[in-house]
Amino acid sequence: MSDTTTRGIRIVARSEYQPERSAPAEGHYFFSYRIRIENRGESAAQLLSRLWIITDDCGEETRVEGPGVVGETPLLEPGQSFEYQSFCPLGTAVGTMEGHYGMLLPATGERFEARIAPFTLAVPGAVN
Repeated sequence: MSDTTTRGIRIVARSEYQPERSAPAEGHYFFSYRIRIENRGESAAQLLSRLWIITDDCGEETRVEGPGVVGETPLLEPGQSFEYQSFCPLGTAVGTMEGHYGMLLPATGERFEARIAPFTLAVPGAVN
């Protein structure tokens, strides 16, 4: 789990191994992750883009960039939150995800990056 707040935008991330979608003998591990984004600031903020940095246990890094999340660019008024679930394939039993969301403050046109702190992707029992 990770929990980070940037300029009033709190991002909580949790991951879970998906054994039914994985094939360890073939080096395919599948993880779901759930994200909760809360606006604890004083003005509305809109999520415009995402950047994920996914690193496997061998140090191989994959970057995933794009507009919005799960096809949406949520506008969060103060006190509102948005949750979604997505998935991540990995070539090793352990890895990490981190990154940021590109945010816009519509009232001022200001943009900033809301950090997503690193969180672990791990098959149960793979990490001591």
